[in-house]
Amino acid sequence: MIRLILADDHPMYVSGLRALLDAEPDMKVLAVADTGADALRSAVEHRPDIAVLDINMPDGDGLTVTARMRAAGLPTRSLILTMYDDDENVLAALRAGAHGYALKGAGGEEIVAAVRAVARGEAVFGAGVAAQLLAHFARAAAASPFPQLTEREHEVLGLVARGMDNTAIARRLGVSGKTVRNHVSNVLTKLHVADRSAAILRAREAGLGGPPESR
Repeated sequence: MIRLILADDHPMYVSGLRALLDAEPDMKVLAVADTGADALRSAVEHRPDIAVLDINMPDGDGLTVTARMRAAGLPTRSLILTMYDDDENVLAALRAGAHGYALKGAGGEEIVAAVRAVARGEAVFGAGVAAQLLAHFARAAAASPFPQLTEREHEVLGLVARGMDNTAIARRLGVSGKTVRNHVSNVLTKLHVADRSAAILRAREAGLGGPPESR
């Protein structure tokens, strides 16, 4: 049985949503809230499997509730339901720790499927939202001078370009020297350069680096 709480400040919508989910044989709605504060109290009291949260509510929105549930160590996974499919809100939901993001205009079957998927531990985004995410990350990759590098490899390359040796980079990043060597090796391979000097040249041509680090 998937145990849920719902939070939305639109009575007609949340009433219909509750009826939809309670009609499923494997779902049970334990509580309904109309503010963020009430949603958090319900989550603490019932410790549900899923919290279905509106992104905009009085006294704490769905993203705030999601972040506070995580901070409190609750096992509850959150599914954000909203009218908005813009990049900013989707990425904010991801940063807050939401496991799913669906549009209120989605059909009942899609919302039910999203609840079940989130309960299984999957990350769920509706088709429209998924398209927004793909477009966002495509733009971010295109804006990066070296999109083939991971975020950490990009960071290491920037420090190499500032003249830092592996020991200094390891100290800066709080990792081992071996880890840094592995990152540098990966950077050289992905940039198709023979050595560190060539990587530094490529990085500085792309605008990375800056003044050398003082010793």
